[in-house]
Amino acid sequence: MSLVLDPAAQDLLFREARTANTFTDEPVTDEQVQAIYDLVKYGPTAFNQSPLRITLVRSAEARERLVQHMAEGNQPKTATAPLVAILSADNEFHEELPTLFPHFPQAKDLFFAERPAREGAASLNAALQAAYFIIGVRAAGLAAGPMTGLDFAGVQKEFLDDDHTPLMVVNIGTPGEDAWFPRSPRLEFDQVITTV
Repeated sequence: MSLVLDPAAQDLLFREARTANTFTDEPVTDEQVQAIYDLVKYGPTAFNQSPLRITLVRSAEARERLVQHMAEGNQPKTATAPLVAILSADNEFHEELPTLFPHFPQAKDLFFAERPAREGAASLNAALQAAYFIIGVRAAGLAAGPMTGLDFAGVQKEFLDDDHTPLMVVNIGTPGEDAWFPRSPRLEFDQVITTV
C-alpha cells in the first residue's frame, strides 16, 4: 500500500462516499458540527487564511426562506435534510490575519488592502475549506449533499451581507432510502497527471 491511511478510512472519506440526495430524519447535533469544524480547521490555506463562514439553517422559517432560493431539483432535498449549511467566503478575512499569521502580520495590509485581492483570495481559500468541510462531514459518519444550483444573489440578500459571498449549500445527515445516484466516471491517472 502506498497510502498510510487505513483502507476503511479511505473508503469512508473517498471511495465509498457519495453525494446524498435523501436523508433519514435523524438529527445532526451541534456537537457533531463542532467536531467536524474542530477537525477541518487544520486544513491548509494560503497565509493560514480562514475565510470560510458556515451558516447553519435549523429553524423551519429559515429553511422555508432558503428553499425558495434553491433550484427546483434541489428544493425537496433542502426542505427535508436534517441540517442545511450555507457556506460562504468572508471578504474581510484579512482582519484576522495578524492573529492567524502572527509571524508576518504585515500580510494583512501588504497583500489584502484592496477589496479585489481579498475577494479572489477569499473565494479560493474558502472553497478549499469547503472541500475540507465536506470530507469532515464524511469523517463524522454522515453524508453531505453539496449544491451550487441556487440563486446566489438571493441567498446572499436573505442570509448574508455584502462582505460574505455564498459558495454553496450543503445538506447534511444520515443517508436515506435511495440516497445515491449511480457512481459517475472519474478520469484516470494518465488523463490528469503530467510529469515534466
